[in-house]
Amino acid sequence: MANYMKRGKKWQARITWRDSNGKLHQKSKSGFDTKQQAKQYALKLENERVDGIDVESNPTFADYFDDWFKTYKKAHITPVTARHYKWTNDRICDYFKNKKLKKINRRDYQRFINWYGNDHAPQSVKKLNSLCRASVRSAVNDGILAKNFTEDVNLVWNEKKKYKVKYLSIEETQKLIKALLNGRDPRYTARYMILTAIYTGARLGEIMALSWADINPIWKTISITKASNYHVDGSDKKTKNQSSVRTIRVNKELIDYLNELKVNHTDKVFCNAAGTVPGSNGVNKVLREAMKRAGIEGKDDFHFHSLRHVHVAYLLSQGMDIYSISQRLGHSDISTTTKDYAYLINEMKAKSESKVETTLDGLNPDNDVQKMYKAKR
Repeated sequence: MANYMKRGKKWQARITWRDSNGKLHQKSKSGFDTKQQAKQYALKLENERVDGIDVESNPTFADYFDDWFKTYKKAHITPVTARHYKWTNDRICDYFKNKKLKKINRRDYQRFINWYGNDHAPQSVKKLNSLCRASVRSAVNDGILAKNFTEDVNLVWNEKKKYKVKYLSIEETQKLIKALLNGRDPRYTARYMILTAIYTGARLGEIMALSWADINPIWKTISITKASNYHVDGSDKKTKNQSSVRTIRVNKELIDYLNELKVNHTDKVFCNAAGTVPGSNGVNKVLREAMKRAGIEGKDDFHFHSLRHVHVAYLLSQGMDIYSISQRLGHSDISTTTKDYAYLINEMKAKSESKVETTLDGLNPDNDVQKMYKAKR
């Protein structure tokens, strides 16, 4: 039932109802200047309650996001992925502070995206929006909100922050490989891990978790079946997703290099003489030193994960099709590969455009170009 009454110089709106157990509930708000304002608010609350909206619950955006994460997501994700949710909640706190979820409208949320996108790259904005949208959609399903205020919002970002794939030229890659091979010592396995990344495009966690059972020297393959939880405790965990479980074909050269590590007599391929597998800091330090010895400069933001891009760049330059590359990388579908490597693919495409004219000339054996070619022969 909706009603309204005057309290001093202001008006109060109130609705009362009983739940399925017969318990009485009330929801009220004071401070309206006119009776009509109080009446409209009371009717609005009553209509929302009838439509299934939880009119009593009114958390802040930040509090709801945190509760949504803990209730629906935390048990199903890794600690590394959980950091993305914490990061998103921090941004919500920064902008909305203690603003109630029900007080936020589409215009408010668009301004939030504008604020964040002003100094962030596309992928960062898309990630933020994706998690916010999921939580607000859940709030609608939970009956806290009547509609999703994140719908039909325009994403904006800073083009200068746009991520570009970082890779090495073929000549630079060859120099790096040479620097890694010269003076290598099986007791120190970081160099071998870097070589493996160049030849396979595998992720650091996947390489750290490799055991000798994953190496097939006869078929020259490496099976990716697990990953190291190196951000937490170094234990093995499932791969990033099911599509990441894959078998990668390599060459005999890499197999021979890896076989050198058997002198360490460990189950893990890259367990060193100290009994540990080098982590992110260790391999990146060795990578920087190797690049310096190889004379590769101007790559300050190049790190171990960039070797995955090096692998893709080389395969693209050699004409390997994008589907095969996607399978090697362990992507769930080819669209992920084309999206992640769009910049690199377009760059390779631009380089190949110059070959189109001469390629097309070969279609007609009687054109002038072909006649000149035959005359020279």
